[in-house]
Amino acid sequence: MSYRYGEYREGPDPLAPPYDVRSALDQMGDSVLAGANPSHALRDLLKQGLPGAGDRRGLDDLLREVRRRRRELRERGRLDGTLERARALLDKAIGQERAELFPDPSDDARLREAELDGLPSDAASAIQELSGYRWRSAAARQTFEELRDLLRREVLDSQFRGMREALANPDPAAMERVRQMMSALNDMLDRDARGEHTPEDFDAFMSKYGDMFPEAPRNLEELVDLLARRAAATQRLMASLTPRQREELSRLVDQTLDQAGLGEQMRRLGDSLYARRPDLAWNTPERLSGEDPLGMGDAVSALEELADLTQLEAALRQDYPGARLDDIDEAAIRRALGRSAVDDLDALKRIERELERQGYLRRQRGKLELTPKAVRRLGETALRRVFASLDSGRRGDHDQVDAGSAGELTGSTRPWRFGDEQPIDVVRTVVNGVRRGGAAGTVTLSVDDFEVAETERRTAAAVCLLVDLSYSMALRGTWAAAKQTAMALQALVTSKFPQDSVQIIGFSNYARVLQPDELAGLEWDMVQGTNLHHALLIAGRHLDRHPDFEPVVLVVTDGEPTAHLRRNGSAAFEWPPTRETLDLTLAEVDKMTRRRATLNVFMLADDERLRDFVNEVARRNGGRVFSSNADRLGEYVVSDFLRTRRKR
Repeated sequence: MSYRYGEYREGPDPLAPPYDVRSALDQMGDSVLAGANPSHALRDLLKQGLPGAGDRRGLDDLLREVRRRRRELRERGRLDGTLERARALLDKAIGQERAELFPDPSDDARLREAELDGLPSDAASAIQELSGYRWRSAAARQTFEELRDLLRREVLDSQFRGMREALANPDPAAMERVRQMMSALNDMLDRDARGEHTPEDFDAFMSKYGDMFPEAPRNLEELVDLLARRAAATQRLMASLTPRQREELSRLVDQTLDQAGLGEQMRRLGDSLYARRPDLAWNTPERLSGEDPLGMGDAVSALEELADLTQLEAALRQDYPGARLDDIDEAAIRRALGRSAVDDLDALKRIERELERQGYLRRQRGKLELTPKAVRRLGETALRRVFASLDSGRRGDHDQVDAGSAGELTGSTRPWRFGDEQPIDVVRTVVNGVRRGGAAGTVTLSVDDFEVAETERRTAAAVCLLVDLSYSMALRGTWAAAKQTAMALQALVTSKFPQDSVQIIGFSNYARVLQPDELAGLEWDMVQGTNLHHALLIAGRHLDRHPDFEPVVLVVTDGEPTAHLRRNGSAAFEWPPTRETLDLTLAEVDKMTRRRATLNVFMLADDERLRDFVNEVARRNGGRVFSSNADRLGEYVVSDFLRTRRKR
């Protein structure tokens, strides 16, 4: 048989290594562990750019470029340049005509001078009246024709980008071709509105008139989009002028189009474009602060780009519900910032896409969540941070990549069962495969062949971490530390003490059990109340479900109890706390004592009432009280847990 090798063309390379998103996930994790939810963490990552890739800009960098470009456009010039040039050429033509008439003593010359004296003050009306005037001066006639050519080029360029260059040397044939193009364009839009348009119609139109559209649209939708954006910019130009300027320029535009035989076709096109794209800002005024007068075509181009930049800025901010990078128009990025910005945006989109594809992020009912896979990694990161802060001389568990699972090896083995984390006994496993398959031939292994090394059994513990979720935790800046501590403890128990049963309970006005994959996206509660009574009730049920486990109860709070659970299930809140709240809470503490559960309390506030309460808890229960700042909370909690596990 013969084989031929070549480039794989059936899709993505199946042998390519997976896109590395670990650094991006770790950067997101920094925000999550600092108290942000996953949506905000992803937004911060995309705003800052890719970690370790200095040549790839983030959304903030692109946003700064957009804002810089907007400032440049606003300082580019004035919008009334066409009016100013039209008035200047009109005055020049009238001056040249007067200079020709002045030496002539005839009555005809005086009548002509009187006609010039009676011209209206606004340029549009004066040009309208002079359109039938028989010029005596050849120079004045040439200047007036120059004025009319200017208006024709500027007006058409304001509707069709690049038309000014196409009509630089206008002739009747060129204008007739423009009229034919306008008619064909309107007919094509009408057929499309009736559902009769085909791609072949567009291809035929572009083959005949494509040179008039330098943007080279690929289909009718792209053509409509570029024409509508330019038409809307023309309307914004009119809205940005003073009322007198607006009226004068509108009359000039109408006169120019009617004289060119395009008035009706242009109005027909404008109605079609507005009906198709009413979402554009058609009459929103803009203010330009430059000194140089801009021609009508240049002014419309500036306003068109300003509108693009305004929409682009809103999309790049990503500060609205459900914002995604797919909302950012790639064509608008290319027009505004060039090809390199498109590459930067594609790199950011790939990060967002790969985080979801590789199973780190998921969207549930429009809300972004971290998957259990991502939560495990963040928990390990939080745990590494805690261990990094522990004194290196202190005894305790640390990362050891060559260590086995929990407990010391006993020297015996047993068949592997699903969920076992003990090290595999390779020799016994291979021997089982040889015995089953015979000594001759290739040895194949099955699941039944695997054996694991047995280890000493550790005492299992039922662990309860009670975390205060009240709003005061956010106000004091301790919430991020509490969240990171919960994730670190969850990761520690799962990885180092798999036989333990851990339950994390959050409490504010009510208490609730927090699932492991919920911790990363957890936020404080915008309610009043510290219902430690309810949290201890839930923790007691967890301990009761594991009567043979050693009980471990840890409480993280910044305030004394101010709420308790009534018999009907409702929460009673009162501040300062009532005697009933304190008595019910201490009654649950006494129940913990009878369960042989020691309560260790970690105070995150130096409050006299809180100190009195936790001292009473310690007196009744025998537990310890830690007055920790937020920066060392994780270290204190994890160290205390490890001390408790070693003692037992």
